[in-house]
Amino acid sequence: MRRVCLTLPTHRACTGTITAIADEAAYGAREFGSEIHLLILDSSPAPVLSEHRKAVAALRASPGVTVHHLDEDEQRAFLREVLDRSAETSASADRLLGLMLPSRVSYGACTNRAFLIAQALGCTSVHRRDSDSRYQYVDGEPVFPLHQELTYLGQRAEDVRNSATRSKLPPGSGERRVAVAGGSFVGEMSVDVAEIRDQDPGTYDDLVGLSLPGGYPEIWRRHLIDASFRGAGAGTFDGDRTALAPISPTQVDMCNVGFDHEVYSRVPLPPARDTIGTDYFLLHLVHNARLPGLQHNRHIVNFHTQERRTDTGFLAYQVRFAKFLLATAYLNTVYARTTAAGDTLLDDEGHIRASVVAGFVRDSIDLDRTEVVRRLDVIDGAYRRLGGRYTRVADTIAERRPRLLDEARDDMADFAHLMDHWEALTRASAGTGPAVIR
Repeated sequence: MRRVCLTLPTHRACTGTITAIADEAAYGAREFGSEIHLLILDSSPAPVLSEHRKAVAALRASPGVTVHHLDEDEQRAFLREVLDRSAETSASADRLLGLMLPSRVSYGACTNRAFLIAQALGCTSVHRRDSDSRYQYVDGEPVFPLHQELTYLGQRAEDVRNSATRSKLPPGSGERRVAVAGGSFVGEMSVDVAEIRDQDPGTYDDLVGLSLPGGYPEIWRRHLIDASFRGAGAGTFDGDRTALAPISPTQVDMCNVGFDHEVYSRVPLPPARDTIGTDYFLLHLVHNARLPGLQHNRHIVNFHTQERRTDTGFLAYQVRFAKFLLATAYLNTVYARTTAAGDTLLDDEGHIRASVVAGFVRDSIDLDRTEVVRRLDVIDGAYRRLGGRYTRVADTIAERRPRLLDEARDDMADFAHLMDHWEALTRASAGTGPAVIR
């Protein structure tokens, strides 16, 4: 029986999402005969964690579905077991534990934990959802992305070519397995910058433009800025449409994605702290390696939680956005090299050569800091022009300026270090077996 991991990482209240994702898990088990492990990785404060435990306890038992709700202590115990089995030295184990379970928010680290736990559970894929998302409904029934993910993920591309609405596979890639399946979102922008766009379109362009690689013609750059963070817009689901091809990272959202284990068992996500967007690394990698992907239109409904609308939540999120714009100075150098490498990133069996990717990441650490400093100047000036509550963002960035510059570089060094040890960790995780997951 096929065993898969449907995961919900969270650090905030989301009892409704827990109930909804449990329904998706039940659907996958019922419709596909799969064994679904619903994995909730919970970093919420104690009162919220308690409410989540009640929500999990209230879930109806579903044939083929096993629910794992792990708080940070339970996740840490699992990671310690994995690190012990991987025979890391004490100092190395402590550093890796800090990268896998940091004290600050890390979108990459929480997904990396899901990857390792999925290995221990014997799952062949990981399917990620987020706490600030809901499902679309048609005729009273939810539209579950898991349907397309389980249909295509891990299948030989040539075998499923005819079942897709359209196919644009690169020559010679038909024997490769579908490495990623995903859709986008409808509703609110994935990044909370709509107010900036509405208030000052020029400043919005300055900020969002920093996320794009250089060298685009102005007309194409203009298009990319307009399309950034908007997902599938305001459309509604009106029937399945699928495309089998290497899929662009801009067309898939990390709240609506599934990865085959042949990808995440070799390469992790960057464990950058307090930084959005870096968890899209694997989407860039599988696209640039020209691995088959499945893009579908079962889009998630995105919304912004009330926490993000508080003064504290607003400041924290805007700083994470600023850190992403600094991180892209380094990430774009890696993406340029993986794009140039193309399918030479793959070995003879069609698997990503992790050591090559790690080398690209390590080389990026030596990037001339002049570009990163320039970006920080642009960010500071943009927030000051916006004024109002954005002035506090600018002041916070100015106060943390040396630290932000150091962290942008150090995050890549941490990523390279994690990559050097990742395959040993995934092997050790698989060796723990499901009994270690409480």
